[in-house]
Amino acid sequence: MDRAAQIKQFVEAKKDKWNQVNDAIWATPELYFRETRSTKTLSDAIEAEGFTVERGMSTGAETAFVATWGSGKPVIGIMGEMDALPGLSQHACENTINPIEPGAPGHGCGHNALGTGAAAAAVAVKEYMEKNGLSGTVKFFGCPAEEAGCGKVFMIRAGVFKDVDIAITWHPGFVNGVLGSGLLAMQAVYFRFKGKAAHAAGSPHLGRSALDACEIMNVGVNYLREHVIQEARIHYAYQDVGGPAPNVVQETACTKYYIRAPHVPQVLEIAERVFDCARGAALMTGTTVDIDVREGICDFLPNDVVSKVACESLQEVGAPAFDEADYKLAESFFKDFGEGNRQSILSEAKYYADEETGRKYLDTPLMTDIFPYVRKQLTKPGGSDAGDVSYRIPACWISTACYVNGTPSHSWQATAMTSSSITHKGMICAAEAMALSAVKFLENPALIEEAKAELHAFTGGKEYTLMGENAEPKAPGM
Repeated sequence: MDRAAQIKQFVEAKKDKWNQVNDAIWATPELYFRETRSTKTLSDAIEAEGFTVERGMSTGAETAFVATWGSGKPVIGIMGEMDALPGLSQHACENTINPIEPGAPGHGCGHNALGTGAAAAAVAVKEYMEKNGLSGTVKFFGCPAEEAGCGKVFMIRAGVFKDVDIAITWHPGFVNGVLGSGLLAMQAVYFRFKGKAAHAAGSPHLGRSALDACEIMNVGVNYLREHVIQEARIHYAYQDVGGPAPNVVQETACTKYYIRAPHVPQVLEIAERVFDCARGAALMTGTTVDIDVREGICDFLPNDVVSKVACESLQEVGAPAFDEADYKLAESFFKDFGEGNRQSILSEAKYYADEETGRKYLDTPLMTDIFPYVRKQLTKPGGSDAGDVSYRIPACWISTACYVNGTPSHSWQATAMTSSSITHKGMICAAEAMALSAVKFLENPALIEEAKAELHAFTGGKEYTLMGENAEPKAPGM
């Protein structure tokens, strides 16, 4: 039996277990740095498979953990995540909005599957190593707070990844392929304005409105958007509006900004201009502003050597084998998608291979082709703290079809699907591809040296500066 067949056999034998783990994490969605139940479910599941689990470590993030099996070199790292998103609660498999608990979190980015599939891959690698007498180490990284908080940054800072030779991760999507494009770098900043309270009608001249300062800052940033590079993204959310009373001049107010661009220097340059908008707003309103740079991530750097091995492995295990029931469920969502969803199919395809391949699926709810690996000089919108890992360790990013074509990530539709048979099949496929990739590197250490040489050629051997160097892991509301 060849490698791919063995790996498929190992993963398939335990797919019921992993589907149950996936659904259990989906049913207890938790926000960043609060993934206590999710972490326990996932770490207990892999510990039961013979891995040694170290929890919390010295990262400052209690929900981080590393599960290790084997010893010595090479060391293959497989990364998983567990956090959910706020406000995306939704009943599974329902194609109309129906939250389980209005306003509650939901797995609208599929991290329940991401973590579970990565753990399943690590276990399959262990079983292959045992059966074939293969030496080396496999590590599964339970990474918290990817959506906000940048958990991998704290794990890097604590040295958790220091001995890893190759890093493999994946993400649920609606395409099957290996990402050859970059992701956006990002800096997260809190702007806390402080003014002076007063009666808004009786003595407004004695007040200094922190809320006005936030509003004026936002106006300034809106004008700034025209004068930054096209690929940049600047978005914000209010964290504090100063209270509910319109007859009180708001003494405090706070916004949180995400400043994104393809590369770190671009982010830092744009951030300084945003900071000036905040300082100007404070000056105009007679308030003060505290600029709190909380966390940040760098862009993702695909490693061609690792990515080609991963794509070859994905092609060997094959795309998810959807059945009639899967297509029926997918069609119930797909029929309500509009032109914007159809265009997103083409957009996503261009980051993996080409729009023409994606065009075949404009009228089909599920994708079954596997895109060939193509390195693109493009930056895919969105970001991940996996980028910080990719600048230290040769890394790849696999995608498998877990959603209906055109499904927007971070949506109630995505939440509805990530506890479905569609996601189950996509997750198992990803686990097989990751495990097979890991085995190839364990069996051929020369590939690892090629991957490291590629990374060294790009970075020049310079240590990459963490964007979140001074940040502290804080849960929502802290």
